[in-house]
Amino acid sequence: MSLNLPHGPLMIDLAGPELTDAERRRLSHPSVGGLILFARNYASPEQLSRLTAEVHALRSPPLLIAIDHEGGRVQRCREGFTRLPAMRRLGGLWERDPQRAPAAAREIGYVLAAELRRRGVDLSFTPVLDLDHGRSGVIGDRSFHRHPHAVVLLAGRLIEGLRAAGMKACGKHFPGHGWTEADSHVAVPVDERPLDEIEQDLRPFRELPLDAVMPAHVIYPRVDSRPAGFSPVWLAKLREELRFDGAIFSDDLSMQGASVAGDILDRAAAAWRAGCDMLLVCNSPEKADEVLENWRFDFDARRSARVAKLLPAPGTPCGTRGLENDPRYLAAIETAAELARQTEEEPESTLSS
Repeated sequence: MSLNLPHGPLMIDLAGPELTDAERRRLSHPSVGGLILFARNYASPEQLSRLTAEVHALRSPPLLIAIDHEGGRVQRCREGFTRLPAMRRLGGLWERDPQRAPAAAREIGYVLAAELRRRGVDLSFTPVLDLDHGRSGVIGDRSFHRHPHAVVLLAGRLIEGLRAAGMKACGKHFPGHGWTEADSHVAVPVDERPLDEIEQDLRPFRELPLDAVMPAHVIYPRVDSRPAGFSPVWLAKLREELRFDGAIFSDDLSMQGASVAGDILDRAAAAWRAGCDMLLVCNSPEKADEVLENWRFDFDARRSARVAKLLPAPGTPCGTRGLENDPRYLAAIETAAELARQTEEEPESTLSS
């Protein structure tokens, strides 16, 4: 029998492709509300279906199962899934053929979401809305384009494709990670620009219909001394000025970019106080256990409800039937294959988000 628990504020991960008893206990903790999957958790489409079904059966409402599955370097499920292009390929197509590119973006979004939904994954942390300023290697070809107009257009159509397949959209990394050169997985990036220059990076977050947002582990010292995900200033701007009422996910609190907030308990407390609704603790079961055992917070039903809204509605098409006879899907995988051929063969990224 599944536990009847609302969504807690923590999203944690697994060591491998099958649940262990220790992981079942962690996922059943009332502080947990979601699970993030990595490449190490994927062996085949059938295995993924079994894993997600078991996780969803643990609790009611079911835990939110998420993944970083953008395309290009960041695609966790490979064998048995359509090879998705890096988003820069859509930007390049827009430059060559501005009429075709928006339709192609919608098709890529549909394939991305349909294949994940078919296997029980609820949400991909996509699209990346960072502008490609030509400075950030960690963003690079994950970005659609350098111009905000192109990012808004292409990401907007990709979101349409996600939703057509029953999946919500999570934009990242607010307010923009494309200018800073440092990689927040291993360093503490700083963006020295004043707010009026950052405004162009904010346009996609301001103009697109997002269901969730993930802030950057980047410090913008001309605005606040704290990284955006720990900053009440930035998250208030997102809520009040941009009028965003969806879920806010912290980026992985185990990353080096989060280290300025202190130890793992300090990081969790700071992200929660700043306004994040769900906190990611990845790649460190010891840290996850420390937070589960020692972090105390006041449960917030409104924040929990924001997370619950990201679960696909019951009966959404790709969660309940096959795709082999879906003409939209068959056309879309041809587009994905064409664009993916332009993407250099790259190893699986170690990026957590």
